[in-house]
Amino acid sequence: MNKVAFQGERGAYSEQALRGFFGETATPVAYPHLEDVFDALAKAQTGYCIVPIENSSAGSIYRTYDLLAENDVHIVGECFQKINHCLMGLKGTSLASVKQVYSHSQALDQCQAFIKKHGLLENSFYDTAGAAKWMAQQQDMANCAIASALAAQVYGLEILAEDIQTYPHNTTRFLVLSKDPAPSKGACKTSLVFEARHIPAALYKCLGGFATNGVNLTKLESRPAQTGMGRYRFYLDCEGHREEPAVDRALCELQFFTVQLRILGSYPAGKIPT
Repeated sequence: MNKVAFQGERGAYSEQALRGFFGETATPVAYPHLEDVFDALAKAQTGYCIVPIENSSAGSIYRTYDLLAENDVHIVGECFQKINHCLMGLKGTSLASVKQVYSHSQALDQCQAFIKKHGLLENSFYDTAGAAKWMAQQQDMANCAIASALAAQVYGLEILAEDIQTYPHNTTRFLVLSKDPAPSKGACKTSLVFEARHIPAALYKCLGGFATNGVNLTKLESRPAQTGMGRYRFYLDCEGHREEPAVDRALCELQFFTVQLRILGSYPAGKIPT
């Protein structure tokens, strides 16, 4: 299937990442919530889905981490999308005439310096592209939105300012998910989730096998395990494929110190934009 699910409205950064990963042959399918995206994949309504997992400015997207643990999916790829926030308004609008700005709360946070400089009144929205779509429907010249250049194109809006994010290297990492694992090829990463045994120095012992086998960790994240107070799931990314000897040995050692371990996927590593 060439249908790929993403969260948000047409023109969302997730759609940009989708097109960058799959190319123009894919058919993007928009869903309002992350839960809907995972559900579409589970019901085989789409062949793949793409979800944000972390942003260089805002940090981890915790709901995505929780849904990875709750659903039977495989990570088959990753990509990094440079986030270039644009201020957009109706045709004929000028930057000096707009008073209120609409966007997702994270996008508003990432553009604080620009917003304060121009004295704009902030309004939080569920999605950046959704804010652009709603603003285009309102036909109020005093309103503007922060979203992608693709959203401006989709909804017929005029870009008033580009690259308005406070930090110029603002980047979001996306995961590509499927019901089936990825074939092994090229430089790979492996992602997994585990719950450590309730013993002294449990996390230290869980990670020891990666150190002794020379496996580089690229990410470690903790979330409540929902099995009781004080218990946590740990999400871990490392370099290498699960079938490589060093990674395999590290995983065998890890398993001894866990009550639950699940490999989320071994997949080709994405390239971080400069």
